[in-house]
Amino acid sequence: MGQITVFAGPERRRRWSDEERLRILTEAFSPGACVAEVCRRHDISTALIYTWRRKFRQAPVEPAPQGLSEPRFAEAVVAEDARSGGSGTCPAMIIDLARGKRVSIFASALPLQVAAALKALR
Repeated sequence: MGQITVFAGPERRRRWSDEERLRILTEAFSPGACVAEVCRRHDISTALIYTWRRKFRQAPVEPAPQGLSEPRFAEAVVAEDARSGGSGTCPAMIIDLARGKRVSIFASALPLQVAAALKALR
């Protein structure tokens, strides 16, 4: 009679959807996050998460809708404003990104927060 080995635990060859991969990547590379910690939580190797990131970066970008010009640099000026009683409900700056994404920056945002947000968009 032959010997049978039963492996317990999760299947090692899992399938991840693009949405799941993107969610995990966003969690792992968000400010203050530890990639190794996120990998342990989701039971994946750190090499796999960096492979996913490389593949998402190399993915072809959808063409911009017609009527939009090519992206270019705009001058940003930080002016000290004596009026600080603004309502804060209307964004001071709106940045339109590819694929219909949008970042809104409000006048009440601290300059360090704005700098961190713009650095993350690189």
